[in-house]
Amino acid sequence: MNQNSDSSDQPTGQDPLLLLKTLQLLWTKKEMKKLKEEIRRGFAGLEDPLAGLLDMLESSSDWKGKGHSLGYYITTELQLWIKEHPAVQQSGIKLEKLQARVLRILAQCPANLLDPLISIYQLHTADRNYLLGHVSHLYHKGDYKEAAILSIKLKLQPDQDVEKMCTPLLLQDKTNLVEDYVGEYPELQSKLLHILDTWCEPGFNIRDITSQYQGLSRYKPDKFNRKMLSKLVFRLLDRFNVDPALCPNVINQRHLRTLNYLFYKRFVEKTMTQENWTDHVQSTVGENRWLQGHLIQLLIHYCDLNTAARWAQRCNLPKEVLPYGVADELQKLQIQERVEDASKADNYEESKKKDYYQLPIPRANIHFLQTWEEMLQCWEKVLQPGQVVGIDMEWRPSFGMVGKPRVSLLQMALKDEVFLLDLPRLLEQAEVEGEKEKLPHFIQMLYSDAAITKLGYGMSGDLSSLAATWSALKDMNKQAQSVVDLLTVDKQLQKSSIDWKKGSQKVDVLSPEQRCEDREFKQPEKGLSLLVQHVLGKPLDKTEQLSNWEKRPLREEQILYAASDAYCLLEIYEKLCKDPASFGLSSDLTGSLVGKPSIKPRAKKQLNKQEVPSPSGQQCKGSKKEPSCPPAPISPKEFSVVCDNMLQGLGRYLRCLGVDVQMLENDDDHRRAAEIARQEGRVILTSGLPYQTLQSQVAEGRCFSVNCSEKAKEQALQVLKHFNVQVSLADIFSRCQVCNCDKYLKVSRERMRQLVEGSRQASGDGSSGCLVRCAEKPGQSCDTTVPACDAAQASYTPHSERLEGQDPHGASAALAEGMVLQVAAIPPGVLDKAELTDFYCCTRCGKVFWEGSHFGRVVSQFQDVLVNAGDKQSIYELS
Repeated sequence: MNQNSDSSDQPTGQDPLLLLKTLQLLWTKKEMKKLKEEIRRGFAGLEDPLAGLLDMLESSSDWKGKGHSLGYYITTELQLWIKEHPAVQQSGIKLEKLQARVLRILAQCPANLLDPLISIYQLHTADRNYLLGHVSHLYHKGDYKEAAILSIKLKLQPDQDVEKMCTPLLLQDKTNLVEDYVGEYPELQSKLLHILDTWCEPGFNIRDITSQYQGLSRYKPDKFNRKMLSKLVFRLLDRFNVDPALCPNVINQRHLRTLNYLFYKRFVEKTMTQENWTDHVQSTVGENRWLQGHLIQLLIHYCDLNTAARWAQRCNLPKEVLPYGVADELQKLQIQERVEDASKADNYEESKKKDYYQLPIPRANIHFLQTWEEMLQCWEKVLQPGQVVGIDMEWRPSFGMVGKPRVSLLQMALKDEVFLLDLPRLLEQAEVEGEKEKLPHFIQMLYSDAAITKLGYGMSGDLSSLAATWSALKDMNKQAQSVVDLLTVDKQLQKSSIDWKKGSQKVDVLSPEQRCEDREFKQPEKGLSLLVQHVLGKPLDKTEQLSNWEKRPLREEQILYAASDAYCLLEIYEKLCKDPASFGLSSDLTGSLVGKPSIKPRAKKQLNKQEVPSPSGQQCKGSKKEPSCPPAPISPKEFSVVCDNMLQGLGRYLRCLGVDVQMLENDDDHRRAAEIARQEGRVILTSGLPYQTLQSQVAEGRCFSVNCSEKAKEQALQVLKHFNVQVSLADIFSRCQVCNCDKYLKVSRERMRQLVEGSRQASGDGSSGCLVRCAEKPGQSCDTTVPACDAAQASYTPHSERLEGQDPHGASAALAEGMVLQVAAIPPGVLDKAELTDFYCCTRCGKVFWEGSHFGRVVSQFQDVLVNAGDKQSIYELS
């Protein structure tokens, strides 16, 4: 400082920038204790600590990065220091003068600096319009993320347009930030969901609104489709507990998918009874005219006009909205009461007894309990020391709608009888009598009693549903003792390396349907049904699985199904305990299984317990287990697959290795893979939940689930190993990476140069392709057209033709009409490389390939699985 100047015009405190230099030196030396002391001493010596901090931040750039920095350390220390010296902040005028500088810094600083700066300069008490103006300035600059974060920190959301603020964030796939933006404001949550629902209207194009937003980074229009929006809406409905009626478009689309699923289960899989199907169709469609119209169209497709007319009559649809054939049939339709064919039903029941597991106890020993007085006999018998109880639960299928399932029926099986607890009625009675805790208390006593063995299948999921039914049971997983989850047994059976034996007859673990050859519907068994088949010889009859378990009275078929699901657990457990060695299990079966219920990581979407993937069926995780007898080796040319749309990276790797690969588009339904697999004889490659649906629609071994947590390269190695695909050098890049074609056109460098120059001359350097003329004989030509796309790296082409007019042996080049050669995409300079003598063009899409380093990289990546098939090194240098 100039000591000769008037002291009244100069600050008496320390210079902030000199303090900053001292702090930077200590920070570099990592002398943290001394740094902290110097910061506090420096603040005390500053004339204006608040302005001094801004001077230091504006003069330093290290605070702009993410994570821990000197700027962050200084700011947080000042925040603590101010709490000890509150007088520093008392001047409101001083703070107001600093606001513009603070906001400029906030627009650039990382998220971890926002809170301390807002607190130090008390921006929450600042002029709200001033703050909104600053956020608006950020927004119009295209800094949408920064504007949203600052709005959240300053709690400005109620004064802003939620659609305007959230739309650019959604377009950039920043849904987490959007959720935070509306997280504390129910009104904004409802507005956001309404906006998202309007985007799901038929005919809406998201590109109509993207033009309003400039400078969007990471914008992916193909990802922002109706399917993704629908998933987002349902997740937000669940998270914010908003009334689903606010989103009619999304709800209608979900109901329509439910209708399609019900028709598939009833008329393709044939695994639903007429009564179940009718119940679910009625509850799904309701009074919605749009859904009723789609129902009639599905009935016409799957059934006949008469059935469609009956449903039109049931829905009271006016004739003028019906298709002509249905309206005509409705005029002829006589109102008749449906007459069941008793003899047919009897014959059907007899066939079921032959094909499926049957309860070994009389019907009179199955008790349906609806009052607490009836419950007392159950209580006394179940809560006996040494008792073994098979426990199962049923709930109404949600078909993916919002909310967790609430248990409708609780089954408890003892050796000689089964108790079915009508939970909705029992809860209703308990509420009327003011004793809501009685039934949860009984269940708590049962699960926490170490002297009673509890049997279940997928017990963790059942207990989660119980917790959704009664909040008092939310900690049941932690309290449960002496439980045996037979899902764990199922896993151990799958891991066993020996054949299971039933008497002297072997049972093949990997071929469950072989024991069902005489059944009417040969759908592969899974879950508990498959375990019952392996251990007891016959599967469960699952046609009542998707019943409406909330509807009363229950049908007789539902009662028998529910009792069987619980009682079979007793028989499985008894048989395994008697002779565990014959099933490949440890002799100390009880000791290894009895204990706490296994808690598996839950998927984001909760499965019905009947849909728990069974490790006893075909392998679900390819990296975990290999077949006991490896298949015969095959070449990539003999292996054809269809990849689900979440495995496109895997598909590209396999195609790169010469495998015939079809890939689903992003908006394709997963079941499309099964259609392609059946039509073209391909193997399905999928992952996660879709595996459960797809593997039941194709033959055994024709659907494979890869590990979705691995990268595409590791997934490719997993598939090659599982199917014993032997890859040679000749297979690499033997298929076009764009269109999957395996035939190429060989073009010399000189001819390619002519084609490129001709293309540019013909279209003023703007051509997307060129017309290729190939002389068959002097004076004759054949026209071939070829489309330009990005240039790729080199490709080995075992199936190629040479575009030279005539090949070396004088044979004429036969080319299909209509092929467009993509020559305009060849980068400048490639044609001047002396080492490039030939180019290779896909005969289907016209993509141009040439020698490069990509071939060598692929070889090095898959060196461990390459086999020596007498390959020539072809034209590539592999160094």
